[in-house]
Amino acid sequence: MPPSLFPLPFSLLTLPSSLFPLPSSLFSLKMVEVNGVVVSFDVFKEKFLCDLEGCNGACCIEGDAGAPITPDEVKEVEALLPEIWDELLPEAREVINRQGISYYDPSGELVTSIVNGKDCVFTCYDERGCCYCAIERAYRQGRVPFYKPVSCHLYPIRVGEYGPYRALNYDRWDVCKVAVLKGQKENLPLYKFLKEPLIRRFGEDWYAELELVAEELANQGII
Repeated sequence: MPPSLFPLPFSLLTLPSSLFPLPSSLFSLKMVEVNGVVVSFDVFKEKFLCDLEGCNGACCIEGDAGAPITPDEVKEVEALLPEIWDELLPEAREVINRQGISYYDPSGELVTSIVNGKDCVFTCYDERGCCYCAIERAYRQGRVPFYKPVSCHLYPIRVGEYGPYRALNYDRWDVCKVAVLKGQKENLPLYKFLKEPLIRRFGEDWYAELELVAEELANQGII
């Protein structure tokens, strides 16, 4: 670590092998600890800006499992379910009636229920065939107080729990290629694009520290 980095409110590190089970690909990633949260350099370096017209909301309907959701969020969604029930697809209502709004995936993580092995039960479609989240739409219309699960709000950042660490990693996915291109065009780093959900998850003070870290890493030529 360059001596000029001291004294800073963060530390540079590569996650040690003692934190198994971590994906082996993480060991080669340089990361930074920001007030107890380990952040991949990709969060600072990569550019990203969602382009709904380009992807048609594919992240809501691709994949083989639902979005991570906490038990508290399950209660929030269950409370607002009557407000959005009629907007959900018939197949989605059938799944919810059968198993509820969430289930445990093969890894043991609590996730939102899905339809036909991929579509989130809260996915709806507009007249152009573009999908949207029924929960988020109701929130934006002022009909419900809950925005959507924070894991959805944070995407493409994923939060992992590894021993004593919480780690933020950039989840690269082909369906988000248009968002990468748009982010590069606008020169918008991932952590700035996700400012609102990062504050929602970790607080304003933490995000302010993250911005200081990003500035110092840039000044030092590290990112």
